[in-house]
Amino acid sequence: MADVMRRSRPVDAAPPVARAREAIYEAVVCDTCGSGERGDELLLCDRCDRGRHTFCLRPIAAKVPIGPWFCSDCAPPVKRFKSFPMEQAKIIDFFRIQNDDQDGEPAKCRLSQDVRRRRKSSLVMHKKRRRLLPFVPTEDRATRLKQMASLATALASSNAEFSNELTYVTHMAPRSSNLARFEEGGIQVLHKEDKQTMELCRTMQQRGQCPPLLVVFDSREGFTVQADANIKDMTFIAEFAGDVDYLENRENDDCDCLMTLLLTADPSQRLVISPDKRGNISRFMSGINNHTPDGKKKQNVKCVRYDIDGESHVLLVACRDIACGEKLYCDYNGQENAYPTHHFL
Repeated sequence: MADVMRRSRPVDAAPPVARAREAIYEAVVCDTCGSGERGDELLLCDRCDRGRHTFCLRPIAAKVPIGPWFCSDCAPPVKRFKSFPMEQAKIIDFFRIQNDDQDGEPAKCRLSQDVRRRRKSSLVMHKKRRRLLPFVPTEDRATRLKQMASLATALASSNAEFSNELTYVTHMAPRSSNLARFEEGGIQVLHKEDKQTMELCRTMQQRGQCPPLLVVFDSREGFTVQADANIKDMTFIAEFAGDVDYLENRENDDCDCLMTLLLTADPSQRLVISPDKRGNISRFMSGINNHTPDGKKKQNVKCVRYDIDGESHVLLVACRDIACGEKLYCDYNGQENAYPTHHFL
């Protein structure tokens, strides 16, 4: 009996197989970068047990996924997304265009009138405050259909519906929670003329005249947005649209493009916009890595929160001239640095 007790192991010790498995997991490194650091962001394939960092994947994974995960070698073939048909009737139905503008003349006339009114303003006023400019839609109808079809393709592939505004869904944050006066430290009020510019852009979009943008698929970044024409500094691009929810409800969310809507003193009342079910082109704009000088240089769109009729809204505005073919990058963090972007491309 003494000999048996001497050779036995404690009851709380892990069995040999478990100890061996634990040793294997401790030795796992990322197949891409070769590092075993940042273990909390290291994914293990459920089939081959090889590792990949979330930020080494292409496209990058926003967080550790819930449930089984398979590396690119073990995962089943990914079904190629299907391009949205370049058919006018289907595009009108998808975007719920109210009055399709055949030649674009009415909106162009309103746009030129707006520009003339701005030119009459004094130079002193321009020095005091930079005003928003309305986007200039592409004149060629076929090109506009191509632009809208690219967005419809990205939304359909993401199982999302088109929405150009904030939506309030049952069991999420009610509209009454989105009051700009709750913003800690206050929030800037959108000027009357800028509000008119935004409304003009909304009207154009309702008539089928969209910003000159294309949604393209990048193997490293996923769906991205690029300019399909030159865009001037201070041009209104879009309002960040999606479902409004409390931040605490989204702490474990897999959505990779949450946007801060309202920062309140009470953390339980803070709001975010989630475009995973409903959204517009803002959902596919890439975020910059705001921890590196090269990342910051990429930014050509700024996200600005405004008080519009007492509610908080996020507007995407060009922060410099954007050349045709250039990708659009914005800073998801703004000033609060709420999101980790140190692994963004």
